[in-house]
Amino acid sequence: MFFVSLLKYFTSSSKVNLNVQKLHFPQPDLRLREANESLQVWDVVRKKWVALTPEEWVRQHLIHFLRDQRGWSESLMAVEKKLMYNGLNRRPDVVVYTNEMKPLLLAECKAPDVAINQAVLDQAVMYNRALGVSYVLVTNGIHTSCCLIQNGITEIQWLNDVPFAR
Repeated sequence: MFFVSLLKYFTSSSKVNLNVQKLHFPQPDLRLREANESLQVWDVVRKKWVALTPEEWVRQHLIHFLRDQRGWSESLMAVEKKLMYNGLNRRPDVVVYTNEMKPLLLAECKAPDVAINQAVLDQAVMYNRALGVSYVLVTNGIHTSCCLIQNGITEIQWLNDVPFAR
């Protein structure tokens, strides 16, 4: 596996040593900083600095990919926005909305070392029961799967690629 050291962004006196896996998304121009002996990344959707965890690394790559490569507007994205499902608070990783603010795409991100399996897909489908999106995407940055959901959840068509903005 290929790893990129983020230490090049900081001075040699930095106490932070985070190696992250190169993902199968184009490398975005992420804003990074060190704070309280940990790395943070600027989230362009939430407009704030967040801890740079392996899952966040994947989420930020996906956000930039959706915006820069697929034409989805960051102003129509929500990240970890609270969602009530069966009386419980849930937080889908990324939801992309239409101009009319109707949920259109739901993305569930995992760290690169977390397998994309049935449990991950089930989690995304559970969120979709509350949102009713047309597209569900699951990714760990290494493997990405996206499907089109029609007629509720009765018809699922697996796509070869992530859709472009309409």
